[in-house]
Amino acid sequence: MSEHRYSIPRWMSILYRTGQMYLAARFEHLDIGKGQLIFLNALYRQDGMTQEEISYDLRIDKGTTAKALKKLEEQGYIVRLVRANDKRSYSVHLTEKALAIQDEVRQGFAEWRSLLLQGLSEEEQERMLDSLEKMGRNAAEVAAKFREGDRQVTGGGTDIS
Repeated sequence: MSEHRYSIPRWMSILYRTGQMYLAARFEHLDIGKGQLIFLNALYRQDGMTQEEISYDLRIDKGTTAKALKKLEEQGYIVRLVRANDKRSYSVHLTEKALAIQDEVRQGFAEWRSLLLQGLSEEEQERMLDSLEKMGRNAAEVAAKFREGDRQVTGGGTDIS
């Protein structure tokens, strides 16, 4: 395979950055930062999660989650309520304001996904999604090892830089 085929971080970065630009432009009129959209989308899938559950679901550190949720709360898109069964944690709930834009936000994510999948057959889409899932699980395992203090994580010998 040619060298560019191994540029996984480069292509992932391009996809991420371009997606962020697309979503920022698409939702500029809502005055929601591109960084907060994924949190809204997670809550659209399961309203009432705790901050910790949201962090885990999105694989985002707790500090970043707390900052994003604080901004969404200030903007009136969510409320954080102390949980009855654990006074030390909060459940996060969508407000009417957030629910009013749910279809639009979900449509925006669907449009981006559709743009990315242009020209790919159903089979190619399935293979790609399977591969991305495997890569995501691998990345999560590496992150867990780093959190545990194992800085000697190595892969199968393929240079992915």
